Amino acid sequence: MTAFEWLSGSSLAQALAAYPTLYIFVNAAHIVSIGLVVGSILPLDLRVLGLFRGFPLGVLGPFLSRTAMVGVALAALTGITLFTAKAPEYAHNPAFQTKMALLLAGIANALLLHANPAWRLALQTGQASASVKAAAGFSLLGWIATLVAGRWIGFL
Repeated sequence: MTAFEWLSGSSLAQALAAYPTLYIFVNAAHIVSIGLVVGSILPLDLRVLGLFRGFPLGVLGPFLSRTAMVGVALAALTGITLFTAKAPEYAHNPAFQTKMALLLAGIANALLLHANPAWRLALQTGQASASVKAAAGFSLLGWIATLVAGRWIGFL
């Protein structure tokens, strides 16, 4: 038995199958979590790239970053729960694999950005360096691509 088969036979997966309303609520929580991520990251990335200059980056940056971090954590928790329902099927789905690769790339990009002294300088001055802008551009495109890949799962 593979780990994916074990997950699909777990009590969590059985509960999702036995109680369709539970699946609906977990799925809704996953969507809300994704909304937190995308709803936080996109305005922050756009601000870093030069839009919305009337809003201080030093105020927006920490708040929106933390909000996105909570969204990613909740999306991971709810996503793992949903994954158990059809783990072998999802694990072999190219769209799911793409989503996971993009998700990891997005998280890595955020971690690298926050470790970059240029990010702290951008928060202090409101002016983003080329490396910070590049990270924001990658983030903007990457999180949208992650969202598209996630919606694509059901079509493969």
